Amino acid sequence: QVQLVESGGALVQPGGSLRLSCVTSGFTFGSEHMAWFRQAPGKGREWVAGIKGTDNSTYYSNSVKGRFSISKDNTRNTVYLQMNNLKPDDTAVYYCNRFLLRPWEAWGQGTQVTVSS
Repeated sequence: QVQLVESGGALVQPGGSLRLSCVTSGFTFGSEHMAWFRQAPGKGREWVAGIKGTDNSTYYSNSVKGRFSISKDNTRNTVYLQMNNLKPDDTAVYYCNRFLLRPWEAWGQGTQVTVSS
């Protein structure tokens, strides 16, 4: 079955950087479109960034464009999210899942990112 394990979250000061990782298993990673989502306290889950499995083209929400970068390593079945110039509004639990298709029901536990001075 599909397994998604996110890591890399931490407490960071505004303007700082973090790199999140999502190790996956249970499906053919190389051809899959993958995405990062986040859920802030008291809010719904929102899409942040996506990468196509076919050509590695990337897509970003307006709130993170120019600051975040999504990438994937097919040899490690892992998708990454490099986050730069972090802001307090980026505080959330971050998850990975499929992009463009219906998300898998089996979400991972997520990884907490807190941006605060």
